[in-house]
Amino acid sequence: MRKLFIFIFRIRAFLVFLLLEGVSLYLLYRSNTYHSAAFYQSSNYYVGRVLEIQSQVADYFRLTEVNQGLAQENARLRGLLTQRKEQQLDDSLGTVKDSLFVNATTTDPQDSLLAVLDTLGPAVFTYRPARVTSNSVRGLNNHLTLNVGTDAGIQAGMGVLTANGVVGRVKAVSRHYATVTSLLHSQTLISVKLRRNKSLGSIRWDTEDSKTASLHYIPLSERIFKGDSVVTSGAGGIYPPGILVGRVVSVRKELDKSFYTILVQLSVDFEKLSYVYVVENKRKPELDSLLLRSGITEGNE
Repeated sequence: MRKLFIFIFRIRAFLVFLLLEGVSLYLLYRSNTYHSAAFYQSSNYYVGRVLEIQSQVADYFRLTEVNQGLAQENARLRGLLTQRKEQQLDDSLGTVKDSLFVNATTTDPQDSLLAVLDTLGPAVFTYRPARVTSNSVRGLNNHLTLNVGTDAGIQAGMGVLTANGVVGRVKAVSRHYATVTSLLHSQTLISVKLRRNKSLGSIRWDTEDSKTASLHYIPLSERIFKGDSVVTSGAGGIYPPGILVGRVVSVRKELDKSFYTILVQLSVDFEKLSYVYVVENKRKPELDSLLLRSGITEGNE
């Protein structure tokens, strides 16, 4: 303490100078309109910049929370879109449904959304967002790990998607994590169809390239073009029908085969996976029970 007092005593002249300088500046800006305006303008600018930087820093640290919220919202919207597609498919098959009327005079968007939900009925497919914690793409049998498990309602056998297309299928689940058999797996076989002509086939990853796969069992009687979209067929109930898998990049005919040799560019970039959706088919147990009683074994997912 004694040393502190000695130090202050030594710089007493400088401290008095700072005090007098502060008082003089205060009196200057207080009594002079021009200097006062200039001071407040400059201070507002610097305070504004500091607050802006503070806001940017706060927003950066909230990005994880924002991403999780967006993923949950996208999952709800994707479920609604799937319901809408199911309804359109039922309509095309001749199922009679009441007409959909939304009050044009309503001013509340939530009322319109509720009206649409009422017409759609209970959801068949539900989506749960998840974050990819690990992912392999270089092996022969690749897997992913997700940060959700049984506590979030995840079960083995559920499909995994992104906004761009099919990722794989849940293999095993713990309370807080799940492992996924990637589409980039030698044993994965997914039932698909060509969107243009509805021709059925199967996607298998046998190219050893994380960006491509092979489309099998398309007969030579079908007309296949480069650029044709390959989507899920819905067979087996793992994935909703119509989910993009990829696009045809090459088609070859081979003399000793009765099917095309087709290379497909996958729609999902497996090297950049961060968030995915785990999709649950609420009618899957009923379908599996029926197939079991019928003695039918589904070879494709």
